[in-house]
Amino acid sequence: MGKGDVRTKKGKMKNGSFGRSRNKRVLKSKNNNIKRPA
Repeated sequence: MGKGDVRTKKGKMKNGSFGRSRNKRVLKSKNNNIKRPA
């Protein structure tokens, strides 16, 4: 969760590439949280 948090906040575009494969379950929780306020 900690790693996904930094990647989603600092590299939102990067997340679409490697975040989807690596943090699939993290993206569902982390991405959702960052996409709403951002």
